[in-house]
Order: sequence, then structure tokens, then C-alpha cells
Amino acid sequence: MVKYNDAVLDRTFAALSDPTRRALLARLSERELSVSELAEPFAMSLPAVMKHLDVLSGAGLIARTKTGRTVACRLCAGPMEEAMEWLGRYQRFWSESFDRLAAFVEQEPEPGLPSPDPPAGDIHAPRPSESSERGRRRRNG
Repeated sequence: MVKYNDAVLDRTFAALSDPTRRALLARLSERELSVSELAEPFAMSLPAVMKHLDVLSGAGLIARTKTGRTVACRLCAGPMEEAMEWLGRYQRFWSESFDRLAAFVEQEPEPGLPSPDPPAGDIHAPRPSESSERGRRRRNG
């Protein structure tokens, strides 16, 4: 069994939980961008964008380099790779479960045998209501 670093996974998923941060990462997946270029399409202040970048940087999802007065950001895929490996374990579980379900559904009964009856207790006849009509109360005595 593969051992995952819980702290890394927690920071990665927390960083990816915000749509603005996911949009920033999507822009960085195309190429390295300056902070001002990254902030351009967002209807928020530059300090707000910087806070999102701090979260992404803290999760190890981006790296920043400073050249003069320009800060450039680039995508770092390492933490996402570990998250994908963690998610992949569950994808395999669901794929195998769906494969077993599909095989079961596709099984044809043997010719000449009747269809199996549903197990006893699965089909219920409607039971008469034991409660009084709505709004009326029973009197004891």
C-alpha cells in the first residue's frame, strides 16, 4: 500500500477547492505569467489575487521568481501528481465495481429456467394506515 503525505494532500485539496485558484492554475498551465498578467482577467484587487497565489505557493502548486520588479509564476505539478495517484486508487475501486455490476447485468439466464422470483419479504402489500386522519386526535377512554 502506498503511503501518502496527508499534510501535502490536505494543502493540495484545500488550494484546489477554490474556483479562483483553479482558474489561476489553468492560466499557468499554458505558460509562465507575471502576477499582473495573472490578475488581469479577475474582477478583484491585486492584493486579493496575491492571497490566492500565497495559498497556491504554500501548497507547492506554483513557484514564483522575481526579476527586477516583476514577479513571474509557473505551475508546479508535483503535488497534483500525488493527489491524482491518491484519487486513482478510488477510480480503480469504482471501475472494478462498475465492471462487476455490468457483468452481472449482462448475464443471461439459462434457457428453460424460469426467472428467479424476488426474495420473500421484498414485495409488500400496502398496509392499512394505523394513524388517525390528519388533524383529528384519538381519545382514550
